[in-house]
Amino acid sequence: MASDQTLLVSQKQSLFLPDLHELAAAIKEGLLRNFESVSVCVADCPDLRKPPFGLAGSGLCGRPTIIDVGGVPYLIPTPDLKRTYNFDVLAEVIGIESPFFIGAGAGACHILGVNSEMMANIKLNKNGKDNVGTRVAYVGKSDGRCHLQEQNDKEFCLLGNFLASEGKMKKVCHIKVKRRTGNENFVSSIRKAIILKYGTECIGLGGVFLIKQGKAKLHVMPAFSEDPLLSDCDVENWLKFYEMNSPLVCLSVMVSSDPGLDLRLEHTHCFSYHGEGGHYHYDTTPDDIEYEGYFALAEEIVRVDRPDITHQIGRD
Repeated sequence: MASDQTLLVSQKQSLFLPDLHELAAAIKEGLLRNFESVSVCVADCPDLRKPPFGLAGSGLCGRPTIIDVGGVPYLIPTPDLKRTYNFDVLAEVIGIESPFFIGAGAGACHILGVNSEMMANIKLNKNGKDNVGTRVAYVGKSDGRCHLQEQNDKEFCLLGNFLASEGKMKKVCHIKVKRRTGNENFVSSIRKAIILKYGTECIGLGGVFLIKQGKAKLHVMPAFSEDPLLSDCDVENWLKFYEMNSPLVCLSVMVSSDPGLDLRLEHTHCFSYHGEGGHYHYDTTPDDIEYEGYFALAEEIVRVDRPDITHQIGRD
């Protein structure tokens, strides 16, 4: 169990690996249903340590693995605050030496003293000189505003969805779109394009994208609710929503389908260098929006500390 890091239970499953060029073509076809201008190709991953991304690791490749930790049932209807996790332990679970983690989760409330959205950005190194660039967004108690700060430790709680890899700069899907004409957000458009092409095959992508122009709707979890959250409506009324400004660096994980592991199908958290961040929902300025991202095709999914009792509330 999560309160004792040595007792984490995990399940591992290989993911379907289509030809990367074929996948890129399928994603492009799907994105054209929702965006006016679309470019999708296979390209070398750039050095993500450099602007505009500024991440802790250089690339997304080298045994790319999706990790789904805990889950929303540990948050809703009431939080199970015993569910705490550590990236050093996750590295042992997945068996990647010196992994680079990016993705979305709940911040370490047991350390921060506040509920928060976590943008995980960590490169572990076997020499012990880890690069931790994680950020958390939280709601200010006095002003109700979103606050963004660095989180220098390697812990989180309740839930998380991450891409782990060796951080190598190899071939990935490079995606650029402008002007949204449909109703789907950027991430859902990609995931549903994969489903349209590959059906029930379980395909996983993880990566980073930039909201270069326009604005987006994000939420930030406030203090834990004193009353149980029993419906999606309860969750929506509890969350704090904000319209945030570009540029936003977005860390994203998605799987096209659930092979019976009780997965969260897509999860994206964003941060900025101007003090904003949170959980991505969709852009709010469709005529002005511009996205650019890099996504690795995951080889395996690892399910960690899966809840025994589950539900579908609050997974958007």
